[in-house]
Amino acid sequence: MRIECINPILNVADMTRSLDFYVGKLGFTNAEWGNENFTHVSRDGCGLYLCRGGQGQAGTWVWVGIEDARAVHDDLASQGVIIRQPPTNQPWALEVHVEDPDGHVLRLGSDPE
Repeated sequence: MRIECINPILNVADMTRSLDFYVGKLGFTNAEWGNENFTHVSRDGCGLYLCRGGQGQAGTWVWVGIEDARAVHDDLASQGVIIRQPPTNQPWALEVHVEDPDGHVLRLGSDPE
């Protein structure tokens, strides 16, 4: 078996609000085919599906590898994004945890310090 990609599906209550977070604050691109019930947002070849009401459940945690957790923390904090954990060094990564509008947590991690 060859895996081509893995894209979590996150349940959202309000697609406009979720797109404001993922596209407006995190810099993802919304799929051209997306609609108010289902879409795919992507950045740098990675992505997430957003589904209004039908799939998944609130409170999902997703780990995302990034280049610089401290810089991302500072940028998102300045935009009013909910920071659940400031940059914290772990053996596997320097992680910052942020919460999206539906209570999903993105664990954003870069190389440990």
